[in-house]
Amino acid sequence: MKWIVILLLPVTCMVNLNAQYPAGRYHVCFTDKNHNAYQLEHPEAFLSARALQRRKNHNIPLRFNDLPVSKYYIDSLVHLGIPVVNTSRWFNSVTTGNIDSQQVNMLLQLEFVNQVQHVKPAAIQKKSTSPGIQHSGFSEILNYGYGGRQIGIHHGDQLHNMGYTGKGIHIAILDAGFNGADLLPAFYRLWDNNQILGFRDFVEPGSDIFKAHGHGTYVLSVLGSYVPGLLVGAAPDASFWLLRSEDKPTEYLVEEDNWVSAAEFADSAGADIINTSLGYTTFDDEAQNHTYQDMDGNTTRISVAADIAASKGMLLVNSAGNEGNKEWKYIGAPADADSVLAVGAVEFSGIIAPFSSAGPSSDGRIKPDICAVGWGTYMYLSNGVLAQGNGTSLSSPVIAGLSACLWQANRQATNMQVYEAIKQSSDRFENPDNVYGYGIPDFYQANLLLKANYRSVKDTTDFIHIFPNPFRYETYLSFESENEGEAVISLYNTTGDLITEFKLNINEGYNMILVESFAGISGGIYIIKIQYGNRHLYQRIIKQ
Repeated sequence: MKWIVILLLPVTCMVNLNAQYPAGRYHVCFTDKNHNAYQLEHPEAFLSARALQRRKNHNIPLRFNDLPVSKYYIDSLVHLGIPVVNTSRWFNSVTTGNIDSQQVNMLLQLEFVNQVQHVKPAAIQKKSTSPGIQHSGFSEILNYGYGGRQIGIHHGDQLHNMGYTGKGIHIAILDAGFNGADLLPAFYRLWDNNQILGFRDFVEPGSDIFKAHGHGTYVLSVLGSYVPGLLVGAAPDASFWLLRSEDKPTEYLVEEDNWVSAAEFADSAGADIINTSLGYTTFDDEAQNHTYQDMDGNTTRISVAADIAASKGMLLVNSAGNEGNKEWKYIGAPADADSVLAVGAVEFSGIIAPFSSAGPSSDGRIKPDICAVGWGTYMYLSNGVLAQGNGTSLSSPVIAGLSACLWQANRQATNMQVYEAIKQSSDRFENPDNVYGYGIPDFYQANLLLKANYRSVKDTTDFIHIFPNPFRYETYLSFESENEGEAVISLYNTTGDLITEFKLNINEGYNMILVESFAGISGGIYIIKIQYGNRHLYQRIIKQ
């Protein structure tokens, strides 16, 4: 399957009411949101409690673009025999079903219609395509170590060991279909634990996404599969929305509109993270093609929408593209957006994949942002076969999953603080380029960066927060003190024997202590004690 790439031209207004327009689907922009049944003063009528809480947590105000499209305008189109497939409150627009030239002229005569744009022809010949993810099956039974390598390169296993496995984080997967995902054993645990929050088709609303293309199934397996001894995903305890926005056999501009509607749905449902293993550059209709100059983050509709999605508090993770060794070469949309974490592909040793799309964005920004394993990534196919695949489509969910774990560990952080911590933890942060971006992120270090940047940690008021725990060589202790002074750090075994002890000065407020002196002790379970003033704090710690 081709890495999903599509582009968008600026909307242009059609003014010749006698013109002949091609039959097909159209993007229709409205002039306003008048006659609206909803009001910003009562957002609970159109946004979920979780979506409103996200805005409240991060001081994100409600804006005009949060209001739904006027139902009066939608009903007016339907009354004229013009079907509406998807809506976009962010662009105050709808995408129609197939209409003819006469109906387009009818649209242009409506006083509340501002612009129309042809986005998909009515009669198309679907291409026979081979998967853009190249994969090969294995006859041998894989052990857990294979799947662990794509997580371990980022020290994501250390987050898992600390208990951060994505629980409580909602991830929306926008993709081309989830063939077999309702039946595969790899996802039994997700279904049994109600971690599949729901699913929806924005390509052909009402269709069965589990009989569409399997690309989203591959992505879901990298994120959430749970088959101990074979493959456990990057965020096995996260919850997922499965949203189909890409029509794989064809490439038309309408798929960007589908994506916008799906992203808006993810926002309204309260998703925390959007993973998109798609990208758009050129189309079956050359008149719709994007150019490299369009990759400035502000030209294509999908990239503008991605930045809007980020402004609502969601973290956007997107594959950079598989065009690195092709004529196009560069990233696609929406990977070019400045608020999108664009992910390139490396193999397990950290060498860039030859197909991984390069930067910079056309306005000169570093892209991709980071890299993850997308060359030989382990995944499940739609038929249940465990295989390796190549493509930034697979490196993106590795990062999205580990981002969920990181955010679970730092719920006070905003989406963009998580975004920045991931970049700053990467191995080329001091010397980025447009092949690797900022490099391969270290999620253990990203966690430390976020912890160090906060001075109000709820669970440390009368509690020692330890990370990583279990640990091998060094660990951090964090806690809050009402006063500055001297603290005594003591380590005991489970029978109460003192193993080691040291003193240090602490500050008023938040304290973070790097402890390296525990590296030489034997593996096992210990009790750590911090004594300062009249306080005695205890916590269990495990040395591996």
